Amino acid sequence: MPTTENASAGGTAVRDIPIDWEALEDAFENNAPEVHSYLHLGTGDVLRVVDGVADPQMHARIAADANYLRIDPVSSREQYRWMERYIPMVEDMDLQAKLSQAIDGKGAFRRFKDVLMSYGPERERWFAFRSERLRIFMEAWLSAHALNPVPRPLWVPEVPSRPEPVVPAVPAVEPPAREREETREPRRGKSVESLRKNLREIAEALGPRDLDTLTAFAEFLKARRAARSFAHHYHEAQGPVDDDAGPASQEIASESRSDTA
Repeated sequence: MPTTENASAGGTAVRDIPIDWEALEDAFENNAPEVHSYLHLGTGDVLRVVDGVADPQMHARIAADANYLRIDPVSSREQYRWMERYIPMVEDMDLQAKLSQAIDGKGAFRRFKDVLMSYGPERERWFAFRSERLRIFMEAWLSAHALNPVPRPLWVPEVPSRPEPVVPAVPAVEPPAREREETREPRRGKSVESLRKNLREIAEALGPRDLDTLTAFAEFLKARRAARSFAHHYHEAQGPVDDDAGPASQEIASESRSDTA
C-alpha cells in the first residue's frame, strides 16, 4: 500500500501509516525477552518473532529491510506502576486489599489478573485503564518516528447475488378434446374439495424454491384456462371458421395487434 509523506513543523517527513491498534497494543504490552515485534511501515501490520521458534536468520533479514521498524515494548517497571496507580481507584475496599497483596513479590502480574478474574466489572475497568496507558505510549512512539496513524481500509467481501429461480418452461400443448371435456368437471371419484385438500398438503411439504416453481406453474394453468375460455367464446361469436383461414390463435393475435396499433 502506498504511503503519503508530509512535512512536519520541524521539517521531518511524516509518513501516513494504517495502524492495527489491537496488534500494536499486544506488541507494546508483551515485553518478554524472547519476543520481538516489528511494524511494517507500508501496511501497518505487526510481525512477531519468537526466539527458538522462528528462523534464526529472520532477525538479520528483518534488520536489513527498511520497511520494518522494531517496536520497543513498555517496560515491566512501567506496567507495574500502572497496577500501583489503579489499586487506589478501586472502590471495593476488600478487593483493593486483595490487589495490594497480589502485587507484592514475584509473579505480581499473574496474581493481579487472577484476583480480577472473579470481579467482572472491575476487570473490564482495569483493561480500559491499561489500554488508555498503552495508547499514550503508542502515540508517543509513533510521533517520535514521524508516523501518522490513519484508519485501516476495510475489506468488504462481495456477496454474490442469488440467481432467480428458474421456472421450467412448460410447452403449451393443446390437450385432446376428451381431456378438455374432463378438465371442465372434476374427475370421477374425487371431489373439488378433496383435490384442493391434496394440493394444500403438497404445498405444506415443499420448500421455498419448490413453492416458487409450483406457484409459477399454477399461474400458467390459470392463464391457459383463461385463454381457452376466451377462444371458446370468440369462436361461438364468429361462427364456423374456414379451414384455409389459418389457426384461430393467429387470428386472435392479429386482431389484438391491430387494436393496439
